[in-house]
Amino acid sequence: MDTTAQTDHDPALTGEGADKAQALVYPRIDCKDVSVFYSGKQAVFDVSLPVYDRSVTALIGPSGCGKSTFLRCLNRMNDTIDGAKVTGEIFMDGENINSPEVDPVLLRSRVGMVFQKPNPFPKSIYDNIAYGPRIHGLVEDRQELDAIVEKSLRRAGLWQEVKDRLAQPGTSLSGGQQQRLCIARAIAVRPEVILMDEPCSSLDPIATARIEELIDELRKRYCIVIVTHSMQQAARVSQRTAFFHLGHLVEMGDTDQIFTSPRERRTEDYITGRFG
Repeated sequence: MDTTAQTDHDPALTGEGADKAQALVYPRIDCKDVSVFYSGKQAVFDVSLPVYDRSVTALIGPSGCGKSTFLRCLNRMNDTIDGAKVTGEIFMDGENINSPEVDPVLLRSRVGMVFQKPNPFPKSIYDNIAYGPRIHGLVEDRQELDAIVEKSLRRAGLWQEVKDRLAQPGTSLSGGQQQRLCIARAIAVRPEVILMDEPCSSLDPIATARIEELIDELRKRYCIVIVTHSMQQAARVSQRTAFFHLGHLVEMGDTDQIFTSPRERRTEDYITGRFG
């Protein structure tokens, strides 16, 4: 059964206004009773969670609470781990991504991933961005590829810094630049969702600020889910926040509400530093 909310569009809303209204009301991804097991040991317990389009959802909680494990469910990265098993349903645009009919490779082109440590390919800056569009057959000629590379680097706020050295290795960039390169690489294949697993944990405060500004800009176009250990970062960049503890989703709501008037005592204790 398709559990994704069906929309009865308001006839008064058209074009971009209608898109924004729908994005605010209906989840782009809808998770139902998702559990994760590693070699039989349960790591995530029956998580039900909506993720909305054109907004940032932050997953917070102490180390080992299951937030990164849950994040990897959203593009089936757990499939690559021996002994991992995921149960429950995750609907994206009405389709259960855990269905055997879903190609995980194609899914990961729709749901991009940015990891904790910058991981540029051992290729030029240009080829880091061009790699995905090439293998997915998104371009027909060099001119079109050049346009995608430039557009992706511009959206990642990196074009002005690298436009004169596209032939240099991606690894020649600073840590913050490498992370923006990885974000540009992720958006080059035209994803609909971007997952970020602690994207600023290895960066200095200045580079972190640049990434946070970029996230705020990207959310106007994409559905973004970010795992962060920094509650300050979650408060700055997200519109909705989910608090995980010991593999359970304790509470989810608007970020302002979670940080100012949480409903659950465990959430309040974590936010105020009583544990974690």
